[in-house]
Amino acid sequence: MSLLTWLVLVALGMGLTGLLAFLWSMKSGQLEDLDGAAERVLLHKANDTPLTETECSRDKSRE
Repeated sequence: MSLLTWLVLVALGMGLTGLLAFLWSMKSGQLEDLDGAAERVLLHKANDTPLTETECSRDKSRE
């Protein structure tokens, strides 16, 4: 019976921790602009393209 008591206490503690983390994220504005992040993925920027072999060799020669 002692093991079951510990398991219940641990489960309640984890649930409380999760609830507090969720409330903190709501208060600090972490969940305000969910659509903006999804739309930024679709925007094309030249800086987001991978480097070609010539650009890599040019960067290495500068070091």
